[in-house]
Amino acid sequence: MTPEDLSASVHETLRRVVPIAPAELQPEVPFRDQFEMDSLDYLNFVLALEKEHGVRIPEVRYPRCASLAGAAAVLQEALAAATP
Repeated sequence: MTPEDLSASVHETLRRVVPIAPAELQPEVPFRDQFEMDSLDYLNFVLALEKEHGVRIPEVRYPRCASLAGAAAVLQEALAAATP
């Protein structure tokens, strides 16, 4: 997947988990600084990324998923690790 594809996928997954307006997200700004997101929404978002892409994201990387760019980077790493 290209970086743009990963960002689009992360954005779409986020929209399914958290009721946010379809406005542009600032890639480097944490989600919590852009809209309301509680810890349960955050966990559901990370788990949805795992399920949608068939990868496992280690808990130590969960904090890096706090922004669009961070989540896309973590997802890219997880996909690369899962590729034989």
